Amino acid sequence: MTMSESIELKQRVEKAYRKNRKDFLAAAKMATRNILDAEDVVHEAFAKALSNLDVIRNVENLPAWLFTVVRNRIVDLWRRRRMKAAAGEVNVAEETISEIISSTGLDPSDETVRDALSSALSEAISALPGEQRAVINAQVFDNLTFRELAEKTGESMNTLATRKKMAVKKLAAALRGWITE
Repeated sequence: MTMSESIELKQRVEKAYRKNRKDFLAAAKMATRNILDAEDVVHEAFAKALSNLDVIRNVENLPAWLFTVVRNRIVDLWRRRRMKAAAGEVNVAEETISEIISSTGLDPSDETVRDALSSALSEAISALPGEQRAVINAQVFDNLTFRELAEKTGESMNTLATRKKMAVKKLAAALRGWITE
């Protein structure tokens, strides 16, 4: 491939990216239910396109090809998640945030709800008593399990679970208050 062909193909990919990024991102967000994962999926698809210029040279409908790559990246993400779940791994942070949001009576899978509540949740976490805040921070921000946190702090897992339960109740109450404002 000549240098001018390579430049032309890169420009073609960039043009497809600028024109179709929102559509790819919307599809990925719908499938992943998480804007960060959706952005990663779209980024990976375009990175793959740029690293496979020889293949793209023969592609007639580049947006369709790119959408297929996006879809394949989504399937790969689902498979990784399924394998982690089968191995007993869970995303503690995601599980904790979902628990807090669902305890307010809202849908934890609704990204709009999650985005709107993020700053209110941050303020509510700051207002928690220190021991409860420490458990929530450890699970949400450090992604620690109760077992890991118990080993780190020397506290029993039951004590930590009780603190989390109390924190979730207080956070839910604070967020319900925020919702009614």
